Amino acid sequence: MTDKKIKLVTISDHPLSPSGVANQTKYMIEALLKTGRYQVLSLGGAVKHNNYEPQKIQPYGEDWIVIPVDGYGNPEQVRSILRTHKPDILWFMTDPRFYEWLWDIDNEIRAHVPMVYYHVWDNFPAPVFNKGFYQSNDVIASISKVTHKIVSEVTDEVENIYLPHAVDSSFFKPMPKEDIENLKKQQGLDGKFIFLWNNRNARRKQSGSLIYWFKQFCDKIGNDDCILIMHTDPSDPYGQPLEHLMHHFGANNGEIRISKEKVLPEHLSAMYNMADCTINVSDAEGFGLATLESLSCGTPIIATMTGGLQEQVTDGENWFGIGIEPSSKALIGSQQVPYIFEDRISGEDVINALEKMYNMSKEEREKLGEAGRQHVHKNYSFEGYQEKWIEVLDSVHEKHGSWENRKTYSQWTVNKIN
Repeated sequence: MTDKKIKLVTISDHPLSPSGVANQTKYMIEALLKTGRYQVLSLGGAVKHNNYEPQKIQPYGEDWIVIPVDGYGNPEQVRSILRTHKPDILWFMTDPRFYEWLWDIDNEIRAHVPMVYYHVWDNFPAPVFNKGFYQSNDVIASISKVTHKIVSEVTDEVENIYLPHAVDSSFFKPMPKEDIENLKKQQGLDGKFIFLWNNRNARRKQSGSLIYWFKQFCDKIGNDDCILIMHTDPSDPYGQPLEHLMHHFGANNGEIRISKEKVLPEHLSAMYNMADCTINVSDAEGFGLATLESLSCGTPIIATMTGGLQEQVTDGENWFGIGIEPSSKALIGSQQVPYIFEDRISGEDVINALEKMYNMSKEEREKLGEAGRQHVHKNYSFEGYQEKWIEVLDSVHEKHGSWENRKTYSQWTVNKIN
């Protein structure tokens, strides 16, 4: 790495892995590299690695190197990078539970470089137990309006920027209707009303509940022209055994199809285009990329009014699908996270939403989907996301400096004792 470019270290899921965190990290990095003013060293975590050798990412060569790490790294790896590469900014992303070790050494890091945290938090009450973590950063970028409001309630001592996820509309876009019909015929879905669920099979995603509710919905409408496609791993160790549930609840007669193979973005876009509606019934969701991708393709959504999902399904005036309000809020927690609301929805409300979407005319659904697509272009565009990150990190470098030019940070404070 040369001294002429701004050196950024990122810590997140491996930027080339298929997760949403990785996807958004990659978008941000590529935007910076295209300016010709940045070089990036990424600690790529959250996946199983077969090789821990540093990887030069083409076509960027020395300007983008990924170091595979277990978890999200450790203090010694960060200290080594500081000594060896002397970066200008440290950027990291995902749930704060994974970064307590990093904030434990913030005094060592921030003496030399600013820390920028891309933060996700799903729900209220405002987590005052995170205050020390928040104040250990120079800048927090909040993933959703909910997260932004929560951070603002906890502390006003750290710059807090609203910077939501984005979708690459060059991949996620409407297809010609003739192509969609041909794809449906090829997949044996001709004449079917298709609901799509694209999530990890994990507890908070309520995959098992959705199977149970969808079977009830099919029984209620009494037709066999509906199908739910679940794009997920049915045997994920963090979720339920979906094929067992389908068999047990009698939903194994074609009502539900599992799609478990990983696919390229263009193939995923085709799935959204074939669908009449995309569903997310999570009880907690930081943002929820699948519904945003669906709207970008012009397909309306059914979504729980929780976390970042609620700002996707409505802009406060217009609706781009059906929002399901929580029927109750359970205050859950752990030793590490003392409290957070979990938004519980009722099966009856889900079934009613499925039925309402099913009974809409095709023209009504297309109108919802087109309005949703415009909503995505206006508020969550790929170009806007990239431009905003360039603006933010340029500002961080200018305002906070690094090493010999480090500004705004003091390793000590003066408090008056009465």
